[in-house]
Amino acid sequence: MPSSVNFGRPRRALVAITAAIAVVVLGMLGLAAPPAHAADPGKPTIVLVHGAFADSSGWRDVAATLRGEGYPVQTFDNPLRGPAHDSALLEKKLATISGPIVLVGHSYGGAVITNTHDPDVVANVYIAAFAPERGEFVQGLLNPITYPGSRLLPPALQLKVVDDPSGPGGKNLDGYIARPYFHEIFAQDVSTATAADMYAHQKSAALVANLEPSGDPSWRKVPSWYLVSRQDRVIPPALQRFMASRAAPGRTSEINAAHASLVSQPDAVAAVVVKAAGA
Repeated sequence: MPSSVNFGRPRRALVAITAAIAVVVLGMLGLAAPPAHAADPGKPTIVLVHGAFADSSGWRDVAATLRGEGYPVQTFDNPLRGPAHDSALLEKKLATISGPIVLVGHSYGGAVITNTHDPDVVANVYIAAFAPERGEFVQGLLNPITYPGSRLLPPALQLKVVDDPSGPGGKNLDGYIARPYFHEIFAQDVSTATAADMYAHQKSAALVANLEPSGDPSWRKVPSWYLVSRQDRVIPPALQRFMASRAAPGRTSEINAAHASLVSQPDAVAAVVVKAAGA
């Protein structure tokens, strides 16, 4: 019986050689794909926490910039049910991460990181975000007499009943921004197409989340940074500056952007995160 011949090894070798030649040729032509950025094990993990009326897709460009700088980046799918509920889930996520962590919260996400206490968190970064003191709540901070200017009011702000396992009877009353008002209130400095995409990713927030008193603030023990949005139509800039004066004294900067600065100016937002991470 003739002996069998194994052509697998030569064929695999030929494929490998061909692939290597292709990489060299493409590189000479300037067509080779850029190498993926590997996370630097010596850098803290950045955890990005979105706020109400958004989801984690809003962090897309910020995350890409940070990964390009060598930072490991994760996002948190914020349930938007209330600071205590949401921060408890965030703490469970942080428990799975090894090494130092930098928390970044936008809008209501700031209330969540304020109520998150994990020994590995080395910095908080607030991006046009709520940074409440103990006992304060979102709706109370948005007092139009003290800090006028928010346009997050009816008819722009609408309510609907949603299925919610954490709510009474498996239901909850959620708020969302109606389509005709979303662009001009939430992100007036992005294109119409970008605003439409953001609206499509909008997540409603439980009404009770705005009324729940905050617990002990993590910013009392964790070094914090704050980036104020000067053209914000959701959280008045004066209110942002007030909260920043308590949570991030000496570490506050401003940007000429709308509420969703993470979408309209991701490089500037990422720069503040990098500064906090480096400190």
